[in-house]
Amino acid sequence: MSGSEDVYESLKLGNQLCFPLYACSKEIIRKYKPFLDALDLTYTQYITMMVMWEKKSVNVKTLGENLFLDSGTLTPVLKKLESKGYITRERSDKDERNLIVRVTDEGEALKDKAISIPQKVGACVCLSADESKVLYDLLYKIIGKVCETD
Repeated sequence: MSGSEDVYESLKLGNQLCFPLYACSKEIIRKYKPFLDALDLTYTQYITMMVMWEKKSVNVKTLGENLFLDSGTLTPVLKKLESKGYITRERSDKDERNLIVRVTDEGEALKDKAISIPQKVGACVCLSADESKVLYDLLYKIIGKVCETD
């Protein structure tokens, strides 16, 4: 029977690449929580604001592509950020189907309150700068290859 059990090796949790990625992501996001709670933001709202701080104005489709989020997930996040005064959403003058998201002055001011978060969370991760760079590159390599197969 032990020979046939080898067939099931690929189903062991410890042999899955997806599990440590999932667990690590969950733990890192948990480290963000106290810092984001102080700003009354969820992690998804925070990463959305990061894109907004960088781009200032972007259509919803591009924003979703940047965040790897579908419109069903992104729409409630944008509504909440708009209700907090951090962004505005409006239809494009050129194409009514195109919804444009813009960061407000209040949203820009939030950036100053969030500036220390990456460093604080980084201090919770026990990787050297070189290890962090290697991990970053590998994760984006995986993201790129997974997306190519969709």
